[in-house]
Amino acid sequence: MPDTQGGSVPRAMTVAGSDSGGGAGIQADLKTFAALGVYGTSAITAVTAQNTLGVTSVHEVPVDVVAAQIEAIMSDIGADAVKTGMLSSAEIVVAVVETLRRTEAVDRLVVDPVMVAKGGDRLLREDAVGALRTLLIPIAAVVTPNIPEAETLTGRAIRDRRDARNAARDIVHGMGAAAVVVKGGHLEGPATDLFYDGHEFRSFTAARIATTSTHGTGCTFASAVAAYLALGREPVRAVAGAKRYVTAAIRRALPIGGGHGPLNHLYRLPRPSAEGPRLGP
Repeated sequence: MPDTQGGSVPRAMTVAGSDSGGGAGIQADLKTFAALGVYGTSAITAVTAQNTLGVTSVHEVPVDVVAAQIEAIMSDIGADAVKTGMLSSAEIVVAVVETLRRTEAVDRLVVDPVMVAKGGDRLLREDAVGALRTLLIPIAAVVTPNIPEAETLTGRAIRDRRDARNAARDIVHGMGAAAVVVKGGHLEGPATDLFYDGHEFRSFTAARIATTSTHGTGCTFASAVAAYLALGREPVRAVAGAKRYVTAAIRRALPIGGGHGPLNHLYRLPRPSAEGPRLGP
């Protein structure tokens, strides 16, 4: 368990792509870490030009620079939990796995198998899916695929909760993850996420919210799970907390942009007045 006593600060690192629009990727992750009381660090894997309407450009960070960022963080600040998001290529997946193993930063690893952006733009190359499946998922404490991602990973069509259970078993027993959350946002009915740790299934359900402010929900959910793991929660409790946080952040989302807007990651903070924030005591 991470030491959160005696002034020690819980720390979480995100290894993911940058979203210039601020709603997903490392920007969403760092906001989430801060909102939940965890000090956040980041290793950027790619720079994207995007907004609420879509992605217009992607530039991968060189593999050695990705590894160097992780090593720099772990050699000094450290991390009580690590979250991976957009990894883009097989080479980056391999570098991240090798670097995390060298730094022993894999005890509380949350893998968000990001494949496609909200607007449909592909964020993971075809050749990287196999590396994700065989190298990264086996060392994960929690994997957080949505329905399309779980279908790609397992080769199964998921049309209902029974299919989701079978996919969850494949990811844990077949691929080696310690636990998985198959998110149910793409299925009909309430938004029900299915947790499985190889022993029991747990369902986490929230009423579906009629909104277009859903950009970055996957990133935010996974980083919230990582934050709660860094705070010392067991995986199932971390998932429960993340579900509550994301649901509240969607419900309190602000109208930003003309497409899929972001969540309100900082909904717990008071909204600034027209005069701006008050400075000083």
